[in-house]
Amino acid sequence: MEETNLTRRQAREGAFLAAFSMTFQPDEPQEALRNCGEMQEVEQDAFTAQLLKDLTLHSETIDQEITDHLKGWTIGRLPRVSLTAMRVALSEMLYGTEKKPAVAINEAVELVKKYGDENDYQFVNGLLGTVAREHGLTDTMDAEPASC
Repeated sequence: MEETNLTRRQAREGAFLAAFSMTFQPDEPQEALRNCGEMQEVEQDAFTAQLLKDLTLHSETIDQEITDHLKGWTIGRLPRVSLTAMRVALSEMLYGTEKKPAVAINEAVELVKKYGDENDYQFVNGLLGTVAREHGLTDTMDAEPASC
């Protein structure tokens, strides 16, 4: 099988779409991923696969990180698009090897602008920025470009 090479933006969007499809089959995430791939809805490369692997392996910790930063909300009340974008971004920020949190945040914001409601991106940006600062990821954030 030929290795697919996607831009990081395409890979992140593929991971987002696959993770979004997993929200409809939370008890069978691997089945959801397999179905998503079989229907050719999502192109995947090694980076996409790693994002999804980290997201799956650390899903409880990632969801707890989100829950810890909700004020007056529960994770169940969050729009599915926003929640999925934050999960993918946190997976990359906290467990990825590239350590480019500003890029991960920017990409999550762009995905929410594309697939979510009009102002949801502001909430996503704020929550992810807070997590990045709390984890000491701001030093690398300042050196990163605003978009990729």
